[in-house]
Amino acid sequence: MEIRIRGVSKHYYSEGKTIKALDGVDLTIAANQIFTLLGPSGCGKTTLLRCIVGLEAPDTGEISIGGQTVWSKEKNISIPPEKRGLGMVFQTYAIWPHMNVFDNVAYPLQVRNVGKDVIRERVANTLRFVQMEGYEMRPATKLSGGQQQRVALARALIAEPKVILFDEPLSNLDAKLREETRKELKAFLGNLQITAVYVTHDRVEALALSDAIAVMRAGQIVEVGTPQKIYFNADTRFVADFIGRANLVKARVRFQEGDRTVVECGLGTIACERRDIPVGNEVTLCIRPEFIHVAKGEGSGENVVNGRIDSQVFVGEAYESEIRVGNELLLAKIDPDANLKAGDPVNFRLDAAHCLLVSI
Repeated sequence: MEIRIRGVSKHYYSEGKTIKALDGVDLTIAANQIFTLLGPSGCGKTTLLRCIVGLEAPDTGEISIGGQTVWSKEKNISIPPEKRGLGMVFQTYAIWPHMNVFDNVAYPLQVRNVGKDVIRERVANTLRFVQMEGYEMRPATKLSGGQQQRVALARALIAEPKVILFDEPLSNLDAKLREETRKELKAFLGNLQITAVYVTHDRVEALALSDAIAVMRAGQIVEVGTPQKIYFNADTRFVADFIGRANLVKARVRFQEGDRTVVECGLGTIACERRDIPVGNEVTLCIRPEFIHVAKGEGSGENVVNGRIDSQVFVGEAYESEIRVGNELLLAKIDPDANLKAGDPVNFRLDAAHCLLVSI
């Protein structure tokens, strides 16, 4: 189901102050995709999710799900959460400790007075889908964090919702289990072919899971796009910096040349992928560390930058190195076999396709 959000605002009042959690949000979430709301703590992403599910009432605006208006201030429409046809997985999972796996998963059907035979069949099918078959009688307190996450997912799916919402469901797992569960979750949701709205502040999680990402800041949608668009071709400095590690260098546009925009900055004269920015404007040059391929000694030529290794930290698969170029300090990843150390002169050539210009 498609979700349409128009002009949604939400304010909270505390100690005589007004806190603007959502500020006129306009957003369309296409049907049958994994859509992630990404942003720092306090940006409004969880508030927006709770407005969609009906746990919060916006102050202004309209929300429709599958063509049905579920909230409208102007039209005085307010459909309660239980009638919106949604499933939700919370950050804490909300697994009831006094119930076993079967009863936890069956609960949404039991409160709807569904017949016992139907419940038994659907619980079995759903647990099979999330790879928890055979755990029906296991007490909830005897489950690992990853198993609890699967039970929470099964309980959200048992009522066959058209939309399922996730509020940072992997944040309580350790790093290795989070990575494994992320892969499983993407596979589960891909097989279901339903709309999933996912909230996280973890950029890796957003990039790995999503068909589309909306980056939020201070209650507003800053940018929407595919993971590849957001990571490689962001429009703003905030998004480029938030979505991944980036070297951000102040620059000024010198001239446009075919499919390239040439800028002057602390690295010298650099040809970048073309952006239609007026000559003379100040911009930010964004270079990802993985696109800085370092060679020993000095070099020359277009987009070749000379510098010196300022510091290095070994992180296993690479050295994370800081390269001093004049007053600029750039992060790069250097192969452990490169035999380079702090103080060594180095050079690297920047590919124009990987030199992104964003707003300052």
